[in-house]
Amino acid sequence: MDREEQSLLDALEAGDYQSTLTPERKAELESVAAGTFKKDKRINIRISHRDLLAIQSRALREGIPYQTLVSSIIHKYLSGSLVEVRPGS
Repeated sequence: MDREEQSLLDALEAGDYQSTLTPERKAELESVAAGTFKKDKRINIRISHRDLLAIQSRALREGIPYQTLVSSIIHKYLSGSLVEVRPGS
């Protein structure tokens, strides 16, 4: 951690910050999150062995299941926050 991060952690652990999250707002956020990440469909795809190993390796580094990473990539692409980068662009 750098100095700023350590300072923030120290302040948090010392109780210098207090949450303003109300029980009502927490319930609202939990409801929205549950609806956003509800996975109710299953798909099967064929990909190369090399791509699967790369996805599994990246997911391991991120600390998430590789299926979650694939789902996140698809979601980000469809929402427009993940775009293809073409050479020379």
